[in-house]
Amino acid sequence: MDTDAKIKDFLAAGPYAVVGASSAREKYGNKVLRAYLQNQLAVTPVHPREAQIEGLPTVPDLASLPQGIRGLSMITPPPVTEKLVAEAAKQGIRRLWMQPGAESPKAIADAEALGLSVIAGGPCLLVALHFRER
Repeated sequence: MDTDAKIKDFLAAGPYAVVGASSAREKYGNKVLRAYLQNQLAVTPVHPREAQIEGLPTVPDLASLPQGIRGLSMITPPPVTEKLVAEAAKQGIRRLWMQPGAESPKAIADAEALGLSVIAGGPCLLVALHFRER
């Protein structure tokens, strides 16, 4: 499946989660979360210390996500992304979007070896969802 088809599949249905969500509005973890919200998509922010971000309750880790998360946006340093791949698979999350800067060859290879759909290497969710700063 090419990248455009993976993006279409990823965005076809939620719910979604954002790991690396941030309460700092200038950070990409916050912008990605707001892109989902601007498009009225069901999303759960993942943050180990914040109780809520953009008015949404957070969960501290992937294991705490509600059942049925279909897509995961990752805005994390590559070593963290690498650790999260197996955890996402364990939680039944089959679609990963590693935002630019979050990916690594190891994370991509590990995800593909687990049979996960991976978007990485440049496409940004903010562009795909037509994010507008407000």
